[in-house]
Amino acid sequence: MSILELLDEVNAVLWGPPSLILLFGTGLFLTVVLKGLQFRHLIYAFKLGFGKEDQNDATAAGDVSHFKALMTALAATIGNGNIAGVATAITLGGPGALFWMWIVGLLGMATKYGEALLAVKYRVKNERGEYSSGPMYYIERGLGRKFKWLALFFALFGSLAAFGIGNSVQSNTIADVASNSFGMPGWLTGALLMILVGFIVFGGLQRISAVASFFVPIMAFLYISGAILILILNYDMIIPAFELIFYYAFNPVAAAGGFLGVVVSEAIRNGVARGVFSNEAGLGTAALIAGNARADHPVKQALVAMTGTFIVTIIVCTMTGLTLLITGFWDPSGGLISGVQHDATLEGGALTSAAFGSALGIIGEYIVSFSVVFFGFSTIVGWYVYGEKCFEYLVGSRGIAGYRLAYIVACGIGAVANLATVWAFADMANALMMIPNLIALLLLWRVIVAETNDYFTNFYKHANAVGSVEKKIG
Repeated sequence: MSILELLDEVNAVLWGPPSLILLFGTGLFLTVVLKGLQFRHLIYAFKLGFGKEDQNDATAAGDVSHFKALMTALAATIGNGNIAGVATAITLGGPGALFWMWIVGLLGMATKYGEALLAVKYRVKNERGEYSSGPMYYIERGLGRKFKWLALFFALFGSLAAFGIGNSVQSNTIADVASNSFGMPGWLTGALLMILVGFIVFGGLQRISAVASFFVPIMAFLYISGAILILILNYDMIIPAFELIFYYAFNPVAAAGGFLGVVVSEAIRNGVARGVFSNEAGLGTAALIAGNARADHPVKQALVAMTGTFIVTIIVCTMTGLTLLITGFWDPSGGLISGVQHDATLEGGALTSAAFGSALGIIGEYIVSFSVVFFGFSTIVGWYVYGEKCFEYLVGSRGIAGYRLAYIVACGIGAVANLATVWAFADMANALMMIPNLIALLLLWRVIVAETNDYFTNFYKHANAVGSVEKKIG
């Protein structure tokens, strides 16, 4: 049995009904007990992250602003899962996979809210004077020492997952697109990544957050603008594309042309797995950076953190999915909307690049190519923060330099590794992080609700009252 076959069998178990029920159930449960908070306070959450309120927390405890914390999290989240991952989900699970990505995203907003809230509440200062947070801390400090083993379990797989979802998957996709678009050999792409990543990660959190705050808005604007232009040029195909998504979310796709056909369970599995990969809701990664935000109440950063899931899934992933469906590039035979045929060997980021190119010409290909490179690079850098925090929990500050070097080397290895094996490893690592984190969220739900009620009953009303008085005085 090959490594890939073994990983596929493991993933079939890890992403089977029990895990899906746990993931959906946690998001649904938190949505109910929080009374749909992610929908009721979404606009306010965006104001917290991008408005004046972020400046008001400048003197609060923490290392970086709400905005920088969100940008660092988005740097790790808006990556090739939104470009290559969506393409993989649709080619393996059909158009209906995108619907299940939406469901994971909408429910995942409540999950990510809970993660970030607990992160700020239970954060601690490390030996370097920076804040450390994450599921391992709220498991140990919130649930007690008897759950220490669960915290160690998360930290172990978190430090390993960084090499998969956050590193080798990204470098592999970057190398694939760089080869197709620019003819650059994989070893050269890997070498360049190692040099650049090394320069940034050795600069610490402040350098990483600064880079993320600069590049992420530019990258997102460039990619989304390209996708919107394609939708405008093909506006008459938008409704048929949505019809495909909703129909095949509950119906199997028959084999036709170059498409092998899939059952509904495959649409759900691929949609959920790639959805979690793209927005990371339920993995606990949001908690690893949220604790560094300057916030005078845990709910503030929790609200900001959940906007990341909305941005990633409902906006970016949808743009990618609609583009693939409209151009017909989810099916080698040309799909059900467009008759355009394409190279059946294309996959992942290269497939999305070809889809953009079919609608916008060489400019479209370059938009995706540069987006893949910068999205992937920012994800590698952002995920380093996650991996280091997990590793630090296991061994303390000692050995961090060794972890950094190993992480940098993994960029080079990932660039020349087999794509299928890399994706399979990433799916496995995601599940092994997700399970202990979701268990902790369910056990600590009363804390999440209590902090939420405290903020909106006391803190939020008081802040609004003071703001109203200041406005009248002014």
